[in-house]
Amino acid sequence: MFPSGASGNPDLTRKVEEKLKNWQAALARAAPPPVARRKKETAEFVTVSRMVGTDGQAFAAALGERLGWPVFDREILHVMAGDDNVREKVYETLDERDIGWIEDMLRWLVEKGLDKEHYFRRLSETILALARQGPAIFLGRGADLILPRDRGLRVRLVAPLEFRVHCIALREHLTEIAARTRVDRVQSERHDFLRTHFGPRADDLARNDLTINVAKIPASQAVELVAMVLRLHGVVR
Repeated sequence: MFPSGASGNPDLTRKVEEKLKNWQAALARAAPPPVARRKKETAEFVTVSRMVGTDGQAFAAALGERLGWPVFDREILHVMAGDDNVREKVYETLDERDIGWIEDMLRWLVEKGLDKEHYFRRLSETILALARQGPAIFLGRGADLILPRDRGLRVRLVAPLEFRVHCIALREHLTEIAARTRVDRVQSERHDFLRTHFGPRADDLARNDLTINVAKIPASQAVELVAMVLRLHGVVR
């Protein structure tokens, strides 16, 4: 679990700033005529939640490359939410209408039980601001519970416990026992994070639009499956 505040890693902060700068430059180049802007509350997005050991990071990266969309994972979002200078850059291109929408969303989320803790509020603001500006993939941090329910595609990666333990053991060079302990601990931390900040909504299985068992469907096929769903909805070609 990340503590509140900035990352404390200057290299990571610079990396996030550069990612944000490149993304916003790409959005500016692809911007539609003014009359076509802001017709929707958010741009298209995909949120990815996952069981520990399903390698959601690699899946999100592959999906981002497939769609040409940036990936904002828990580490990047943590820096953006915790560093005032970075967060200001997120808001640079937003106007009063954008800010008003974000504030309305935050009030709605509080009414739905969103945790009011200061850092988590900044995290929620950051996710909403990013989704307002352009297509993106959000990995973890309960983004699917923060963003508007009638927008985006919510993907959940799952797999049997033994499969996930084996994957963690191979990837991190751990014994099966150590890998199982790690899976149990991290999964418990993630569940506690969601329950703390979102309450009972975190346990609603219906929050996911597409659940993929990565023990049966390899990452490359899973990426194409998501792309196919987005095509059917007219999001991508």
